[in-house]
Amino acid sequence: MTQLTPEQARTQLDAHLGEIIEWHFNPETGCSFWLDWAKKNFDPRKEINTFADMVKFPHFQDEWLRDLQNEVWVPKKYQGRPFNVFETGGTTGMPKQRIGWDDYKVDYREFSEKLPDEHFPKGKNWLMVGPTGPRRLRLAVEHLANVRGSSCYFVDLDPRWVKKVISNKQFEQARAYMDHVVDQAVTILKHRKISALFTTPKLLEALGEKINLWDAGIRGVFCGGTTMAPQYVRFIVEEVLEGRIGFYPTYGNTLMGLAASVPLRPEDNFSITYYAPQPRAVLRIVDPSDTTKVKNYGEWGRVELTTLTREFFMPRFLERDEAIRREPRAPYAWDGVAEVRPFGAMEKNIVEGVY
Repeated sequence: MTQLTPEQARTQLDAHLGEIIEWHFNPETGCSFWLDWAKKNFDPRKEINTFADMVKFPHFQDEWLRDLQNEVWVPKKYQGRPFNVFETGGTTGMPKQRIGWDDYKVDYREFSEKLPDEHFPKGKNWLMVGPTGPRRLRLAVEHLANVRGSSCYFVDLDPRWVKKVISNKQFEQARAYMDHVVDQAVTILKHRKISALFTTPKLLEALGEKINLWDAGIRGVFCGGTTMAPQYVRFIVEEVLEGRIGFYPTYGNTLMGLAASVPLRPEDNFSITYYAPQPRAVLRIVDPSDTTKVKNYGEWGRVELTTLTREFFMPRFLERDEAIRREPRAPYAWDGVAEVRPFGAMEKNIVEGVY
């Protein structure tokens, strides 16, 4: 990976943005949703010259991904080609859906280049313990394993059910379901040679209570999907993984792809920072009371996501997350987001389930 300067990264982003704007708003290539939007609002091909101009767009509404038929998002160049349908978490009602073709492969192929063979040896088997079904993650993790010459086993999880029973205060049922999932994973680890694990922090902790992960052959762990405060990260690294197993937290979702973390240094004090796969996706930490303004480094703010691929254009979507804005850090020449947690987590109780 060639190390860019922040100025080079901005130039790269602006050039990529120009290509994506032209693609999605050109009548010969764009999808019906954005072409119709431009007729009612403005032509971004004339108004958007740099990423700083993106504040001219209103925030992308998640209801569009719930209420509209997915065909409105198909670029003309992709018409006639069957699409994958990926869903976000969802608890009740219609979940948000994103269609796609190859984006998930590109995202995870790039991520593979950041993984050391020491912790993710090529040609060894992987295990994913987490939501499969309509989630993008299932295909993405298997593709990532395959790129590294590995095969992947799966233990399924229904996070919607877990959130539902916890919301109904049926804690015993939630615990029983979690035990059911963990028991299946332990069985695989005992009977198959597995070297890498992809799961959530709470399931990782529960697995560590049932089996010694190092002795089971695990050398690298991907973890994501929930709040990981520094003290909890310390517990995972030092107690669950015994300081021997590689720990690679990720921050990703159906709409963004995958933001990788940088390796923890002593001075980080177990605070995890993630970097978006720019220029394909851009994260900003914005002031919740004025989302045109970016917070200062070291300050908390709401996470705003812009996705920029030929398959999917999503400007200024406000995630249900908040995070600390962090400076660029090699090999990334753009801002990072740290200590991601649900938006408003300090003001209200939020159900995260096994995430």
